[in-house]
Amino acid sequence: MTFFQKNEQLEKLGDRILETAWAEFPSLARNQIALTWIVYDPPVPVNTGGALSAAEFWKYPVRGFSYRGVERIYPASVVKLFYLVAVQEWLETGMIQTSTELERAIRDMIIDSSNDATSLVLDVLTGTTSGPELPPGPFETWKQQRNIVNRYFQSLGWTEMETINVNQKTWGDGPYGRERVFVGEMMENRNMVTTNATARLLHSIVGGVAVESARSQAMMSLMKRSLKLEDDETSNEENQVRGFLGAGLPQKAQLWSKAGWTSSLRHDAAYIEIPGLQPFLLVAFTEGKTNSQNKAILPFLSQQFVAAMGSLSPNGEA
Repeated sequence: MTFFQKNEQLEKLGDRILETAWAEFPSLARNQIALTWIVYDPPVPVNTGGALSAAEFWKYPVRGFSYRGVERIYPASVVKLFYLVAVQEWLETGMIQTSTELERAIRDMIIDSSNDATSLVLDVLTGTTSGPELPPGPFETWKQQRNIVNRYFQSLGWTEMETINVNQKTWGDGPYGRERVFVGEMMENRNMVTTNATARLLHSIVGGVAVESARSQAMMSLMKRSLKLEDDETSNEENQVRGFLGAGLPQKAQLWSKAGWTSSLRHDAAYIEIPGLQPFLLVAFTEGKTNSQNKAILPFLSQQFVAAMGSLSPNGEA
């Protein structure tokens, strides 16, 4: 059972947006997109500065729409959101201690989407390091340790987390040594998440209940994006606005997001506030080499959803 409630109004709007997108981008096959859209009706339970306890927050019903929201898809750098929450949990419970280098890595992992920074964060989370192949016994121990982040998310008891895999580092050229062996000969152990799982994680951060309120607010600060890109940033693939959902938003919007991009996919997970509209959350994953190079698809989607938000009736009627 998902954390959001489906309703007829959002189903009609979501289906219409998808049909519009497929008409606009013929290269985008119906099995090359997955998305989850969450609408926050008044009283809005998110971005409250931690005013609600976790028990109170999860009582608030939210309505949403998903398309292929339970499909397991390689998340690229969107997985860094999962590592961000995990490292804050570890710090909160005293499983690890903070340091200047760890804080720098956490920041660079989210703000700049650094793979090198993510490598350190995952090493600290799991007590493992990359390196040459290991003998069978030590390698089994190493694999068990590397799965600790999976075990944490499964321990939350959220249905959305039952099928995800978040035990791999993110790479530029790819894994070597024990990391290459661990990901599997056919990459069968690579990271895999769903848009529903990503949406619930982001929902908990924005709600101030991922770990606890102060840490949720700190995570939000790292995810805040400026829509006013400097000239020298416009060619940067990792600015996480250009070519992603933020590029389709009006300048008056506020955006908190984490994007992911490879040669064969383009993803984004965003929480958006626009004056005069209800806040909303949108996670969109697109696959396919042609689509990954197309910087217009995700901005087009966010434009469509912004327009849909303007047509919503607060009571959810179609």
